[in-house]
Amino acid sequence: MKFTIPEGYVSYLSIYDTQKAISLLKRLFEDRLCALLNLQRVSAPLFVDEASGLNDNLNGYERPVSFDILRSEHRAEIVQSLAKWKRLALKRYGFYPGRGIVADMDAVRRDEDELDNLHSVYVDQWDWEKIILPEDRKIDYLKSTVMDIVTAICDTQETMQAIYPQLQGMGKLERRVSFITAQELEDRYPALTPKERENAYLREHPTAFIIGIGAPLRSGRPHDGRAPDYDDWALNGDLLFWYEPLGCAMELSSMGIRVDPKSLSEQLHAAGCDERRELPYHKMLLRGELPLTIGGGIGQSRLSMLLLGKIHIGEVQASIWSEETMQACEKAGIILL
Repeated sequence: MKFTIPEGYVSYLSIYDTQKAISLLKRLFEDRLCALLNLQRVSAPLFVDEASGLNDNLNGYERPVSFDILRSEHRAEIVQSLAKWKRLALKRYGFYPGRGIVADMDAVRRDEDELDNLHSVYVDQWDWEKIILPEDRKIDYLKSTVMDIVTAICDTQETMQAIYPQLQGMGKLERRVSFITAQELEDRYPALTPKERENAYLREHPTAFIIGIGAPLRSGRPHDGRAPDYDDWALNGDLLFWYEPLGCAMELSSMGIRVDPKSLSEQLHAAGCDERRELPYHKMLLRGELPLTIGGGIGQSRLSMLLLGKIHIGEVQASIWSEETMQACEKAGIILL
């Protein structure tokens, strides 16, 4: 989508109440998420060793921000997500099936090329991970977890609207989740791009989860890129909500059941990334030394936008914006943090 300001937009909350509300909704949601998924909050790294293989390669073209460390042989990279680090942490911390962790993740996406209403160079999210049993590596378990996350989001919205009655003008999010595979979505809208398919489907199904991100579809192209070494492409997906203020689908979470040794080996080969087999993290995983897990990220700024009715991500996070964006927002009376 391109940057846009809906005609007549006025924030439901003042700048003062917005800041208070962001802090409150983050605490409320995290508490509810931890209760429903049995998660423990932990501290997480801002950067990892470049040679460890722990950083997320995302779609493969994004350049991580890296730097050298004085009087050290290590070169560090700011994390792009904590997908791999969390799984290693669960092993090191001695967690057991049914329990997991959640942490704040802050990233810099220097190659973000969609600096619009929903995208920023700065990314903040809750990164969570939970140990599962072998019999949990199935679609039904994935769906059940998605529904728990949606429950946490909707419960948080209800509390926020009780505290700030003016937010009730937004209406309520749909608690019922519509599940559809990426292939079914392509079959339904063959002439549309992936983003256009999402918008078309979410108009009719305002809360949806698209299953199967990363593997090529029958068209020969994937619905969206996904690194081959954390999610199992057959057991993952994206959670989206229809966002009426912008008239588009808003992706709030990317998540999935993680690769086991077999699916990791297959996906590394399919993605042409066999060289990663020699990295420390990947060796451990291929030897079956890491627990089976499910996990993902949930955007903090995106959730703040969704629950507070904001139309630009800069209203809920501080970042760098183009001069054109700042001037347009100032003219419309929109305060960017």
